[in-house]
Amino acid sequence: MKTYTLSELSKADIKKLCERPAVQFDKIAPVVQEIINAVKVKGDAALREYTLKFDGSAPDEMVVSVPSADDIDLADEKKKAFNTAFDNIYAFHRAQRPRKLVVETMPGVICSREARPIQSVGLYVPGGTAVLPSTVLMLGVPAMIAECPVRVMATPPRKDGSIAPEILYCAALTGITHIVKAGGAQAVAAMAYGTETVPKVNKIFGPGNQYVTCAKMLLQQSDAVVSIDMPAGPSEVLVIADESADAEFLAADLLSQAEHGADSQVVFVTTSQTLLDDTLTEIDKQLETLPRKEAAKKALGNSSSILVSSMADAIRFSNEWAPEHLIISAENAAGYSSDIVNAGSVFLGKWTPESAGDYASGTNHTLPTSGYAAMYSGVSLDSFYKLITFQELTEDGLRNLGPTVEIMADSEGLEAHKQAVTRRLNRLSNS
Repeated sequence: MKTYTLSELSKADIKKLCERPAVQFDKIAPVVQEIINAVKVKGDAALREYTLKFDGSAPDEMVVSVPSADDIDLADEKKKAFNTAFDNIYAFHRAQRPRKLVVETMPGVICSREARPIQSVGLYVPGGTAVLPSTVLMLGVPAMIAECPVRVMATPPRKDGSIAPEILYCAALTGITHIVKAGGAQAVAAMAYGTETVPKVNKIFGPGNQYVTCAKMLLQQSDAVVSIDMPAGPSEVLVIADESADAEFLAADLLSQAEHGADSQVVFVTTSQTLLDDTLTEIDKQLETLPRKEAAKKALGNSSSILVSSMADAIRFSNEWAPEHLIISAENAAGYSSDIVNAGSVFLGKWTPESAGDYASGTNHTLPTSGYAAMYSGVSLDSFYKLITFQELTEDGLRNLGPTVEIMADSEGLEAHKQAVTRRLNRLSNS
């Protein structure tokens, strides 16, 4: 990790330090667009072709239903862990259920707003270097609570064409209606356009590599008429610590993000030179014990540690960096909560590892990266709803509001708009 002292950096230096490694979408976009076009035209045939090419498998059935949880061969201790995570995620997201809003803005003019579930959602669960059943829970639970009728999950198959039992079990818990045995841009395109066997979805959720992200971004601007949860890039964490923090814990937190991959970003910000030195030493020590140490080493090579003079400076830098995950390991960590304006999810105190949120505390781990926490929220129950507004005017309501609408329509030169009101007012005055 490169080490800096914040007070020695210029505004330009700090701005550069907040930049993420550029994703070369312009270089991969032609490849991704070719895949999208093929799936749009050839449907299941293209989906099978690309799945064989990229995942080494071409299942006979590209879309399957989910078996019963009782029929899935999985160790009881794993089932218990997934059940606990499900319960916590369910409890937190169920509490987010939207309520009907009704406001009488003036006498006789009633405005209301109601939530409706998105009718068909696509949930992308990455495969490749790791099996991620936690992502099934993070996307499947809110889709279940929102009662989205069609819930399609796409995930790369194993070499034998099967899906990992951990994935299947979490899919069963969350009531997934369809499993697409495919990953990558081809799976995203299949959900966006629909194929002979893959239902078309209205919105696509979930993280993925740069090809998946590029496909999501291209498709939301295409004739597929599909939306996405957010732009998503490599995983990242920013850790803020004062002298009360524990170097062993901090190193473990930083490495837990670094092991995601070479393009992950970790940033360590501290008020203590001693703690900085101790944490870097501890990182080197713990790194050697990790099975994914090579990926973690590469991520650390692109990461930073920063010495600041105060917690206020640390918070200011964090808000500018806008991390996906923010850990605050300090005395009275919760006292800094109101100062945080840009972060995907925040972890307060030395006993709160970011891993808790990744898996089972209850909050969602599908979060904005690459600085998008400055304007995007993470996935929540709200993400699976549309909010529809209603209005109803009584006769008195039209009498009260009508003249205002007539004047405004006239000022914009829209006579038909005005007449829609005037004709009604005339009818009321003649009745």
